[in-house]
Amino acid sequence: MTAKRKIPERLYKYRAFSNRTLDALIADELFFADPSTFNDPLDSKPSLATDLDADALADMLARLVEQRISAEMSAAAKTIKYRGPKTLNHIAVHSRRRAEQVIAEIRYSATNPEYEIEDPARFLFGQYVEDELLRRYDKGIVSLAGRSDCPLMWSHYGDQHKGVCIGYSVPESAAANLHKITYGGSRLIEATAVSAMLDGDESARRKVDSAVLTRKAIDWRYEREWRLVGPRGAQGSPLELEEVVFGMRCSHTVKFAIVRALAGRRRPVKFYEIRERRGRFLLGRYVLDTDELSVSLPRRALDIDDFFEPITGDE
Repeated sequence: MTAKRKIPERLYKYRAFSNRTLDALIADELFFADPSTFNDPLDSKPSLATDLDADALADMLARLVEQRISAEMSAAAKTIKYRGPKTLNHIAVHSRRRAEQVIAEIRYSATNPEYEIEDPARFLFGQYVEDELLRRYDKGIVSLAGRSDCPLMWSHYGDQHKGVCIGYSVPESAAANLHKITYGGSRLIEATAVSAMLDGDESARRKVDSAVLTRKAIDWRYEREWRLVGPRGAQGSPLELEEVVFGMRCSHTVKFAIVRALAGRRRPVKFYEIRERRGRFLLGRYVLDTDELSVSLPRRALDIDDFFEPITGDE
């Protein structure tokens, strides 16, 4: 995931008009989503290829469980400001015991005669390693697209053109957390790679990271997706807001509100609108005439009456 790659000059976030969209534009926030909420249930969910025996998988699982429990207890201890040696020793002992308990429970379950597979222990340990591996990846993701004129993206994510597409540039400080999606290939990740990652092998870590975070089915390739990884939830944007593109069906009032809201921004934002390319199934992006928006907006409906004189019976 750290291999050199050319980041596009602009990356785009298609959005329906909503409170979260206003947060992104006015408060300069991004929402880092839990991958389990993505519309594709296979996204960010690789399968483990158990190319190790049951005992090796059990050892790996014990390490994963022990590390997770230790991290959870350490975070809790930090919150209540318990940091002494007795606390650290208690965390270590409890984490190790919990890992041993998990392994013992799985070994017992594997003796169930109802399993009609050759090596139930290997199968079960593989399943638990896969689950623990995914639990390690507790980061959030902001999905971004490589272009602002994709018809499918506008239909799927831009509220059928009633929404907006927000364009960002990528400062150097954010580049390390930005990753390009690879489409197609296998969802499998070898257990040997996971084991090597736990032993500190950076090449193996990049391989596992890629399998978990940056691979999708080939059907999604039209998205040209890049992913920004960070803590889950709403965060201050590490990207630089540069432009807003309005969909073909976006209302004039939404355009006016967004243009007005960003008018005083210290770093100016450019505004565009999507139009059809006549006679073709293609979209074009054109500069928005913001002055034209202000000709009739904002308005007071009752003011229209001032243009007409009352009709009397004498006329």
